[in-house]
Amino acid sequence: MGAGGRMSAPATKGEEKKKQLKRVPYSKPPFTVGDIKKAIPPHCFKRSLLRSFSYVVYDLFIVFLFYYIATSYFHLLPPPFCYLAWPVYWILQGCVCTGVWVIAHECGHHAFSDYQWVDDTVGLILHSPLLVPYFSWKYSHRRHHSNTGSLERDEVFVPKPKSKVSWFSKYLNNPPGRVMTLVVTLTLGWPLYLAFNVSGRPYDRFACHYDPYGPIYNDRERLQIYISDVGVITSTYILYRVALAKGLVWLTCVYGVPLLIVNSFLVLITYLQHTHPSLPHYDSSEWDWLRGALATVDRDYGVLNKVFHNITDTHVAHHLFSTMPHYHAMEATKAIKPLLGEYYQFDGTPFYKAMWREAKECLYVEPDEPNKGVFWYNNKF
Repeated sequence: MGAGGRMSAPATKGEEKKKQLKRVPYSKPPFTVGDIKKAIPPHCFKRSLLRSFSYVVYDLFIVFLFYYIATSYFHLLPPPFCYLAWPVYWILQGCVCTGVWVIAHECGHHAFSDYQWVDDTVGLILHSPLLVPYFSWKYSHRRHHSNTGSLERDEVFVPKPKSKVSWFSKYLNNPPGRVMTLVVTLTLGWPLYLAFNVSGRPYDRFACHYDPYGPIYNDRERLQIYISDVGVITSTYILYRVALAKGLVWLTCVYGVPLLIVNSFLVLITYLQHTHPSLPHYDSSEWDWLRGALATVDRDYGVLNKVFHNITDTHVAHHLFSTMPHYHAMEATKAIKPLLGEYYQFDGTPFYKAMWREAKECLYVEPDEPNKGVFWYNNKF
């Protein structure tokens, strides 16, 4: 605005919504990965062992602080405050533990430090108490990053074409059906994915993250899958001993419900990062790595962005450069947005509204034109 200038009218809610749902370009980008990397300040790619450990210490301090408060003082509160305090604890502890999970995820990407053995040791120690097979998930997740947006080779939340959607799906696309689907997905989706590859890439035989000889892994990875299994089994045995000593109800309140919230956030975050009406998916005739990596969306979780170490609102940059530490991802995202232009997708819709909308709108994918390898979400049966 200036002398003789004009001030443009602010965008209405309708215009903003239309912009968020506008399809991103699917043609070959006019820039390369090298061009994107040059736009990012070099220090953003540097990993600091000390700084990374500071986030571990901080998160674990908060976890143990919440645990101490809950186990030391909740029983002293008079009714009904003693009953109201537990849901508050569950939500707060679940959110902070999701942040712990994200740090272990960083380790799996070798984004924690310059030392692979440090990353793997920290990742295994942090993931195992959350009942995550660290190496097993590390390798399947790496393949997800290598094949994002591919209908044949992506590893997680691979949408189905209309011809392969279950016959009963159209009867679930209503409010009661969506509630049921979301509840099952958020509570059981993560363990079902690990144990039975539900929503994952189809294989020619049974695939399981706990099976060293399953089709997900190659011969070089099998020993580490055993190590992951040992980590989960050890954690499960410790939980069993705690249940014997403290009781199942105590364990459920202190550990079980927060873990359920962690699992729910993992599913929700991943689902919303890769499910959006504006995002394309590709078959083998069209897919390439860069377009697949760009077929993701940054979301806004409010204050939880910081709690989750910005895995929510810097996901595009993460898919482009997965070894970049999370504490540089915001700066990198700001640096690449001008270059990416319309290829960058951000949706500021509150996550609970976005979850409902995507569950309604994104039921299957199909191409706009027959025999074209670019697929878009749809919900019309």
